[in-house]
Amino acid sequence: MSVSVDVQGQPGQPLLILSHGAGGTLDTPLLVKLQAGLTARGITVARHNFPYTEAGRKAPDRAPVLMETIQSVAQGLVQAWQPTKLMLGGKSMGGRMASMLVAEGFAADGLVFLGYPLHPAGRPDKLRREHLADIRCRMLFLSGTRDPLARTDLLEETVRSLGRKARLLLLQNGDHSLEKGVSDGAPWAEAAIQRWIRGGS
Repeated sequence: MSVSVDVQGQPGQPLLILSHGAGGTLDTPLLVKLQAGLTARGITVARHNFPYTEAGRKAPDRAPVLMETIQSVAQGLVQAWQPTKLMLGGKSMGGRMASMLVAEGFAADGLVFLGYPLHPAGRPDKLRREHLADIRCRMLFLSGTRDPLARTDLLEETVRSLGRKARLLLLQNGDHSLEKGVSDGAPWAEAAIQRWIRGGS
């Protein structure tokens, strides 16, 4: 499946593939900032479009198409760049689709969630978390305390239920974009991801 991919880094480094959210593209500012910062820290980072954004449509593709796209991008980059580790994730919907792909058996060393959409806005009763229990790799959840798609107490409960393989870090007053609130969330997220990929907390 052919979509635009922007990859920066060097072969033989850890590789992080970031998928965009439902209303974004590969040029989502948070993803661009994270790519620049993490690449400078020795981590190869790739951003990519989905077919619907590639075609200029607003409505996201169905989940199987989104998941197939992530898989295709990952397989191509692993073959070309020979990374030491493969991490998947992304903003909101992109991270969730990556987690669903891994829950179905696609091999990855870790998942990074930038604003995981735990429930629709105003509907904390409709939780999107059942598949997370099937994931065996490490998971890093980065979320704002004012995210309308992830009520903090419910996200904390979800991450606790996943045990030691999952870690949650909260950006105080951050919203779903991780770029608004008291401070810019990109440097915070960059530092957290770098430590996590290198095996720290």
